[in-house]
This record gives sequence, C-alpha cells and structure tokens, in this order.
Amino acid sequence: MKLENETILEIVPTFRVQWEEVQDCYVVLYPEGMVKLSQSAGEIMKRIDGKKTIIDIINDISATFEGADVTEDVMKFLEVVYGNGWIRNK
Repeated sequence: MKLENETILEIVPTFRVQWEEVQDCYVVLYPEGMVKLSQSAGEIMKRIDGKKTIIDIINDISATFEGADVTEDVMKFLEVVYGNGWIRNK
C-alpha cells in the first residue's frame, strides 16, 4: 500500500512504543520481544498517535531538527514498519 501525506496511522495494539531508561532509547515492545529503535526511528514512532497525519509527523520532526528535510526518510521508515505490521491506517 502506498502511504499518502494525509494518512492517519496508529500503532497496532499488540505493539507498544516506550522510552526504556536502561536502554537509553525508544523501544517497540511486542509479545515475542523488544526492538531497540534508533534516535530517528524513535522520533517517528513516538509521534504515531492515531490523530496526526503523516504530513503532521513530518512537519513536527522537521521543526524539531531545525527545518531539516526529513520527508523521504520518514516515508521510507513508515513504509517498512507498515509492511512489518507495526502500524496501520486509522
């Protein structure tokens, strides 16, 4: 499926994103285990709340990182985690 800028995404209920103090990073928890996220992956995943559109997430991350053009990187990451079943359309 092609993700569009106006798509609203949510994290699939069997997955959970949270900050892990011991790991010093965001992680994705799921019944079989845990995945440590890079800083950029954590920045994206923590913004997926079932309310924001993809363009909202991109604009928020861009503003956080002083106007950096993050569109392509965010879209590629979202396509991967969508394909992995971590997120879905709201």
